[in-house]
Amino acid sequence: MPGLAPPRPIPIKDRASILFVEKGRLDVLDGAFVVVDRNGVRTHIPVGGLACLMLEPGARVSHSAVALAARVGCLLVWVGEAGVRLYSAGQPGGARADRLLHQARLALDPDARLRVVRKMYDMRFGEPAPQRRSVEQLRGIEGARVKRLYELLARRHGVVWKGRRYDPRDWDASDLPNRCLSQATACLYGLAEAAILAAGYAPAIGFLHTGKAQSFVFDVADVFKFETVAPIAFQVAGDAHRGKQPAARDPVGEVRRGCRDSFRKTGLLSRLIPCIEEMLSAGGFELPRPPDEVQPVAIPEEPSGDVGHRG
Repeated sequence: MPGLAPPRPIPIKDRASILFVEKGRLDVLDGAFVVVDRNGVRTHIPVGGLACLMLEPGARVSHSAVALAARVGCLLVWVGEAGVRLYSAGQPGGARADRLLHQARLALDPDARLRVVRKMYDMRFGEPAPQRRSVEQLRGIEGARVKRLYELLARRHGVVWKGRRYDPRDWDASDLPNRCLSQATACLYGLAEAAILAAGYAPAIGFLHTGKAQSFVFDVADVFKFETVAPIAFQVAGDAHRGKQPAARDPVGEVRRGCRDSFRKTGLLSRLIPCIEEMLSAGGFELPRPPDEVQPVAIPEEPSGDVGHRG
């Protein structure tokens, strides 16, 4: 009698958002995904129910841990101290060639790219983008609006704001508001990249941002930045400045926890992939169909579920 079928990966919209790991060894022991500290104490991580695992300096990963994370569809992201910089990310199985081709076609067509950028502007600011503007002009308009939004949040929360300045190679060189904002955006970037990969798209093929390994991650995350993580960063920085937080509490850690709670309250994981589909549909192209002369798949794979599954 055949046994039970192996469980399918959990859709990304039904997962918990992110978890940070620092100074530990990730491994698979007795069939469980665990982090082992220097004293040999194991802490179980339900990796199949996470969208993204952020690995800070001091984290080491075994081959079996990477394989299991990929199989269950949890994105591994290697970040700098306190998440200020994204160094690299794994890619769980499930990428779809049709969506990669669709995304590349939109990015390479000037008119389609402009339509996608205009849609991003609309989704980010809640109003249509100005007419007869190029991508470069819209980038400048967006940058000016973002600068004003930072200043508004700083005034609202009593933060001394000197502009967005930070050195990814020197975490302590930044002031507290910039450190809080860097941590907040790193949380959002990790989640956005997890959703992009889950849906089968490429993080590097951006529309407003280009030339970076996470260009499309920045595009997608920016739509939600001022709705979710930026207010949290300024609120925590303002509370710390006014002495409202106990001295023992780390403001950057407070930002992480605030972002985690915000992702859950806003249902961000359930919104990211539909948002990606909506912004790309503005380009006006349909998903490509395989040519008639294409070589068929040599080793068919079992269906992995709807968009948002990985594994």
